[in-house]
Amino acid sequence: MQLAIQLIFAQVGAQVGIDEVLDNGAATSRSIADGWNYQWKDLLLNNTSNNLYGALTTLGIFFAVGTLLFFMIQFLKDLISYEYSRPISALIWPFVVVILLSNSGKGSILSNLTLGLRDFLNSVNQQVLVTADANKMYQQALNMSIAEEVTGSFLRPCQSLTGVQQNQCFVSAADKINILLQKYRNTYGKEPWINRLQTKIDYIKYDKGFLSETSFNSLLGSTVQTSIKNFLVSLQYAFQNLIEATMLLIALLGPIAIGGSLLPVAGKPIFAWLTGFLSIGIAKISFNIIAVLTAAVIVNGPGKNPSADPDLMWFIIFLGILAPILSLLVAAAGGFAVFSGISNTASLVRERI
Repeated sequence: MQLAIQLIFAQVGAQVGIDEVLDNGAATSRSIADGWNYQWKDLLLNNTSNNLYGALTTLGIFFAVGTLLFFMIQFLKDLISYEYSRPISALIWPFVVVILLSNSGKGSILSNLTLGLRDFLNSVNQQVLVTADANKMYQQALNMSIAEEVTGSFLRPCQSLTGVQQNQCFVSAADKINILLQKYRNTYGKEPWINRLQTKIDYIKYDKGFLSETSFNSLLGSTVQTSIKNFLVSLQYAFQNLIEATMLLIALLGPIAIGGSLLPVAGKPIFAWLTGFLSIGIAKISFNIIAVLTAAVIVNGPGKNPSADPDLMWFIIFLGILAPILSLLVAAAGGFAVFSGISNTASLVRERI
């Protein structure tokens, strides 16, 4: 999910064109997403010995060879105690390890399966965003939350002026803000929240006496509030990138988990690895669902009401702090359920073979 980075206006002011900042922010978001995709393919498909994933695959093979001794000891012990039923079913694990860690020249089977699983999770995530144009709705809610902060960053320097100079400053700032509002209209149409902000700007541009002192001060805001919102927006952006980095890290540790799966223990490392990978995917999907549903409430509620003038600071706090915590809790519960399901299925299959 791409982020709107309009809070940059608070720093750049009138020195950079509005269209340029918006376009650069969108290009930056796309380039970061492309960078993650490239990093995944570069690490997992270029599976050579001097590659990080190739080195970890070699380490996984080393672990597999080392744990094969323990596997054979347990196999012979079970062969004596249980005759043939249980030992024969256990022979599947060496074959699984050999097949997954074998390299065909275009990455190992494990690396291709890992990429396939990641693509599947991303496709589910995209379905969440595509539904009812959810990504656009999320962007609109985020812009609603920071639009007045951006507006205040242009108007705030006028506070220190008086008389004609202040009026000229208001007119100049309003002209720059109108460019931003037109950008919003081109993207979202003639939404009531845009018209509401336009009315405030027109009052200030022509005669600020028509705007109440409370509304005027609220529109100007403060550099502290702008910094807090900027931090929280960056925090949720950091969380989304942390999810990508964590998923990639777990993917890289796959060969080690596979190599250690020959240990004669009930909980195979491959199950824990698969559970961790799916849990991070659940966290990513959960965060986007939470963000999209909350954004829909804002856009379809105060965003459609011309008389509403909400303080959406709670939405920024929710996205930056509460939504990541909630998505991780959901992922933990989902991961536990997945691990239990996989373990019970494996036990059932072992008993039936």
